[in-house]
Amino acid sequence: MNCEDLIYRSRVSGCILGGAIGDALGAPVEFLGAKDILDRVGPKGVTEYLPTTVGNKRYYGLITDDTQMTLFTLEGLIRACGKSIESGSADLDLSLVHRAYDRWLDTQNGKRADGIKDGWLVAQAWLRSPRAPGETCLNALQETAFSEQFGRAASNDSKGCGGIMRSAPFGLVPKKYFPTLKDRFEAAARGASYTHGHVTGQLASGALATLIGALIEGETLQEAIDMTLALLRQYPGHEETSRAIEQAVLAAQQPASLEVLESLGGGWIAEETLAISLYAALCFPNKNQVLQALSLAVTHSGDADSTGAVCGNILGALHGQEALPPQLLFEVEGRGPILQLIDDFILQFTRGSDFYSDPGRFTRWMERYPSR
Repeated sequence: MNCEDLIYRSRVSGCILGGAIGDALGAPVEFLGAKDILDRVGPKGVTEYLPTTVGNKRYYGLITDDTQMTLFTLEGLIRACGKSIESGSADLDLSLVHRAYDRWLDTQNGKRADGIKDGWLVAQAWLRSPRAPGETCLNALQETAFSEQFGRAASNDSKGCGGIMRSAPFGLVPKKYFPTLKDRFEAAARGASYTHGHVTGQLASGALATLIGALIEGETLQEAIDMTLALLRQYPGHEETSRAIEQAVLAAQQPASLEVLESLGGGWIAEETLAISLYAALCFPNKNQVLQALSLAVTHSGDADSTGAVCGNILGALHGQEALPPQLLFEVEGRGPILQLIDDFILQFTRGSDFYSDPGRFTRWMERYPSR
């Protein structure tokens, strides 16, 4: 494995695991006000996992629907890549990502996995626990499940953060399948449209995937932001998302503070999630500052798990897995299966053709990831 492959692997792992630890760091304080959070943890903000009580037990590092749906995005992209290889097409059928979200919906509704048809991810017991899933996602996916019209945009007008918080994986797809940043942008925007009908909800998701894609390819954070804004401004209805990014960049020129962060919003809607996450990353952009950035991203009176997750996606893609705080990384829920899914994603997108020719096609890979 050459140096370029190792860097790609580290950044993909960093992006997904960074999102998971940011999600888990922010989850216990999501519905608390900033004063209550600071009274509880002190002036440095949230720097370690706070306990979550389930029944009579206390747990640390539990993820939420943000990470759950991100993992199903990864799984849907793996299946889309498999279908592309089987058909001999260079295009990814993104309706398979929509179908992956339908499987996530099954986990939330208590529906049992259906053998080979569903693959391995949906059967993971730790993913079958509802973690305050967003009503917009649930309702939109329920409509799809009833009609089985996968690949169509939702009929609502929502720009909630439920689209952007799961969109980072679109930025991780190699150039063989998404040759340009525009390809990543439009794939992520389409992926968000399956549950969020508002243009801002879609374009903010596209902007995140573009940012992640540029970072994966070795751009600096500021270069990635500039490239994202240049692309974003080409799309009708970009104004809310462009303004949110611009405000985050401007805000980061001041010393990091809760007051400045909260001037960017609460993170409950897509462009605010992006702005807060970017602001925290820009305030603490160095490899040894990831914990400080994540702490800033989750210590506020808003949607702390989503802003933590997206900030973790960004900094993980920028610096790689090695920069993630080990005291958070070792304890995050599902680390083993998450790493396995990441490895499978890399394997499919870099060597997947071997699974669809002899002797690869006689292995159990296609049972693990059916191309449907």
